Amino acid sequence: MTANDVLADLKKLGSEQTKKTLLRHGAKEPLFGVKVADLKTLQKKLKTNHALALELYDSGNSDAMYLAGLIAAPAAFTKTDLRKWAKGAYWHLLSGSVVPWVASESRFGRELALEWIDSKGEQIANAGWSTYSFLVAIKPDADLDLAEIEHLLGRAKDEIGGAPNRVRYAMNGFVISVGSYVAPLLAKAKGIAKALGAVEVDTGDTSCNVPNACEYIAKVEKMGRVGKKRKRAAC
Repeated sequence: MTANDVLADLKKLGSEQTKKTLLRHGAKEPLFGVKVADLKTLQKKLKTNHALALELYDSGNSDAMYLAGLIAAPAAFTKTDLRKWAKGAYWHLLSGSVVPWVASESRFGRELALEWIDSKGEQIANAGWSTYSFLVAIKPDADLDLAEIEHLLGRAKDEIGGAPNRVRYAMNGFVISVGSYVAPLLAKAKGIAKALGAVEVDTGDTSCNVPNACEYIAKVEKMGRVGKKRKRAAC
């Protein structure tokens, strides 16, 4: 299938109701309003197709860009490609999910996460914190720089109050991810989570709640799943 074929299929799958919901949460035109479940069905049909993924992301269509993250081959990305994707991620679903999925599984995940975390741009910084969140979720502790992660936990605590809207959400998510997936830093993450308390973020919908880091980590701990890594970043 060509990119135009895929876009035609996406147009058929879109709905005005889903489109309205996505726009309320920060999406922008162009998009068709395709449900994630339908995008995953299309993913199974297309399988991994990196060249097609690059074309779909370049389309600027939000639905196509999300699908691109599902069918891309992280190992095939260059740093230039990933920086381009991060720059093009114009709303939080792309910057906080799609870009971090592929970046964290690429050869450049840690390097770019640290670069993006320091960005003044809200979406780029969101991509940075989210990429590091996925890194700790998929990489063995032996492959992680625990001192660096502990430092980033401290940064999250110190900087979250003055951070842009979606960066606050990503920082909170980073604390949750460390507490859930990095057993040696569980106590540290719990302490930071307690210090953060309830994090306020404008999600665009009052029905969407920001996870409470303390409560979330406690649930993972109660289930005995602290340190259980994910196989893939994308879900």
